[in-house]
Amino acid sequence: MTTRSCPCGLTGPYEKCCGRYHAGAAVPSAEALMRSRYSAFVRQDAGYLLRTWHPRTRPARLDLDPRLRWTGLEILGAADGSAFHTTGTVTFRASYRGGSLHERSRFERVDGAWAYVDGDFLA
Repeated sequence: MTTRSCPCGLTGPYEKCCGRYHAGAAVPSAEALMRSRYSAFVRQDAGYLLRTWHPRTRPARLDLDPRLRWTGLEILGAADGSAFHTTGTVTFRASYRGGSLHERSRFERVDGAWAYVDGDFLA
């Protein structure tokens, strides 16, 4: 077992952070799903990204660019998205070599599990 730090920016090894969600553990909040999806982008895990995408907005396939290098995630804000909610939003900035992505993402529960719905790109 490797003990690399988790790409999502939280302290601790990947296996005990986002790795457990990638392996099938329930994700407890919209923010945790956002972080685990960022880690999946870093790790080129298209299967996890598609599984955690809302069925209403999920693309048929996802082609990830293997040359893209993600370099950091900053959570700028979150609203709702806890165990007591059915929807939530997370605003974040994800940096990659050469730029960054600033988005407000929407999440909903589907059969009790958090799913990414869509997002608005921000300036």
